Amino acid sequence: MADIPTSLSWTRAAPEGAEGPGPWIEVAFGSEGFVHLRETSAPENVVTTTLKKWDAFVLGVRAGEFDHFAELDGQGPITP
Repeated sequence: MADIPTSLSWTRAAPEGAEGPGPWIEVAFGSEGFVHLRETSAPENVVTTTLKKWDAFVLGVRAGEFDHFAELDGQGPITP
């Protein structure tokens, strides 16, 4: 996979107004069509994927394809 550039601009996916260190997921869009993801609690561990796969994932999230992961034993969605 691609080397991780040191000059990436990371965007934190945190609820609006959230404070503290998280942990949160961060996303950075690199060159050559790569997307990098990491968790703030372990920023040295970076997952890299392609922009095409990232776009497919985002479309799936918007379509509700992963909603079942946010439920606890049928008790409804996880809320912060």
